[in-house]
Amino acid sequence: MAKPPDAQPGVSYVMPVLNEVEHIEAAIDSLIAQDYEGQFEVVLALGPSVDGTNDVIAAMAEVDPRIRRIPNELGSTPGGLNAAIRASTHPVVVRVDAHSVLPPDYTRIAVATLIATGADNVGGIMKAVGETSFEKAVAHAYGSPEGLGGTQHHVGGKAGPADTAYLGVFKRDRLVEVGLFDEGIKRGQDWELNRRLRATGGTVWFTPELTVVYRPRSSLRKLIRQFVATGMWRGELARRFGTANGLRYFVPPLAVLGIVATLILGIVGLATGVTVLALAFVVPALYLLVVLAASVRAARNGVGTGLWYLIVLPCIHFGWGIGFLLGFLKLTGITERTGR
Repeated sequence: MAKPPDAQPGVSYVMPVLNEVEHIEAAIDSLIAQDYEGQFEVVLALGPSVDGTNDVIAAMAEVDPRIRRIPNELGSTPGGLNAAIRASTHPVVVRVDAHSVLPPDYTRIAVATLIATGADNVGGIMKAVGETSFEKAVAHAYGSPEGLGGTQHHVGGKAGPADTAYLGVFKRDRLVEVGLFDEGIKRGQDWELNRRLRATGGTVWFTPELTVVYRPRSSLRKLIRQFVATGMWRGELARRFGTANGLRYFVPPLAVLGIVATLILGIVGLATGVTVLALAFVVPALYLLVVLAASVRAARNGVGTGLWYLIVLPCIHFGWGIGFLLGFLKLTGITERTGR
């Protein structure tokens, strides 16, 4: 039977999952609770989780047959996304992160925007929300100029064409046409995919009407690992595509090099009695003042948040910056093989 002309297109939510027992139930529940009137399915590409994540998903799938599970044989984010997209059955693909919680109107607004604009991909704002003082400090960094730069997909902006979009609601046929996600890029694969969509005449559309709650990493160790890995792959993209990747991504590695270099010069100056070299301490001192001032502002969200910010902000800067240098110098593969 032919569907009526005003019927909403079916939607496939795709999500790679690995060791997300803390967040996976809330993420899936937010998909089931969407007020979208079209058909939908949830396709989960499961990695070899060891924390009970897959058991939680199995129990949810028994209750709701719209939750489908497939293996993520590659174990990576792009590999899982591609496996889920290939297994999907609907014309609209909604990328979801296990750390994200979609508001009930997300799909309805996104699909309406996709149809109205003719875009290939629609995305909105990633609103980081923490529960503990540590997580609140990380969330503050996501939306602040001194943290991740305060870009539109963190703080909002005017609706219109964009270079990339957070998560993304895609036309499935266009994803297939451009070859899906590049499985050789472990992080930053969304920017690279959107680059290909735009290069083939498509449009990536940002709308502030879409807001997704994002849960930050829950420990300092997990945060550092996240930003070193993210920085490495952003450095890899910068090496491949140059400034087309965005000039602002070169700021953290240059800042890290500058701070480390001036710190070394200052130490040499003190050791040798060369006053001019000792003046190099001004640069790391200024950086410390910036961190202190930013932490005072972060303390408006609680004293504990402000104190954690003193640690979180440098860890983000240096983790991302060092990772970028490793990726830019083509050391990404070496660090992965050594498990670091």
